[in-house]
Amino acid sequence: MGTELQPIQLTTPGKDIESYLACVHSIPILTKEQEQELALKLYEADDLDAARQLVIHHLRFVVHIARSYQGYGLPLADIIQEGNVGLMKAVDKFDPHRGVKVVSFAVHWIKAEIHEYILKNWRLVKIATTKAQRKLFFNLRSKKKGLEWLTKEEAEKIAKDLNVEIKDVLHMENRLSSSDAAFDSPVGGDSEDEMMSPSQYLEDKRSDPATLAEDNQLQEMNLAGLSEAIKTLDDRSKDIIQRRFLSEDKVTLHDLAAEYSISAERVRQIENGALKKLKAFMSDAA
Repeated sequence: MGTELQPIQLTTPGKDIESYLACVHSIPILTKEQEQELALKLYEADDLDAARQLVIHHLRFVVHIARSYQGYGLPLADIIQEGNVGLMKAVDKFDPHRGVKVVSFAVHWIKAEIHEYILKNWRLVKIATTKAQRKLFFNLRSKKKGLEWLTKEEAEKIAKDLNVEIKDVLHMENRLSSSDAAFDSPVGGDSEDEMMSPSQYLEDKRSDPATLAEDNQLQEMNLAGLSEAIKTLDDRSKDIIQRRFLSEDKVTLHDLAAEYSISAERVRQIENGALKKLKAFMSDAA
């Protein structure tokens, strides 16, 4: 190698992030010849010092990529550390005979580790578990212009661009915009005996707390829209819907038929028509 590389001492990002960033940016970029020589030593002779040099001289690229993920509210130091893991995996898998630079090969490994970290830590409740959901999660975050809810046209465009159903876009937006429910925080009551956390109310061991918390969030977000939708119904339809579905003491079709002096079948028709109107109103609002 034309120029011998000097030993470099690094602290971890978590100890002093500013000092780490300053140190990383002071490390010179390898020349094409230096990178090739180190890569060949690692690939052909399993030279661990060459691997270390390749990692160290590419740390600045990890920082550059990690900064683009700061909008998720997670510590930059932690994002960098995860990206560094991806860089080390990439260096280990790098083949210098393929004619590409280390950074070009490593970018996918670095992003993969960062994505995995974000999906595990951005929310207590898992927000994306399938490959399609992960793609939608990161693309929706980047395509949303602000904190406002997506318009129908924006949602349709995103669904078309990502080749997914519009309902999947709206569902993911709900999950992105909701907040985590504190599963173990005490709620309700004035006495110590009454101050119980939600986890203490779950007696069915088969219940999934993550699913319950997520369903509760989605239900709360839909209540406001349902309230507005009901206001669009006529008085009779509104009364039937409220007493059939929203009251604690639900009435039967025959009870309502006798009260309104119509057949039970007619009550069922009015009910179905009202439900269709509510569904259409909430779909348009979404």
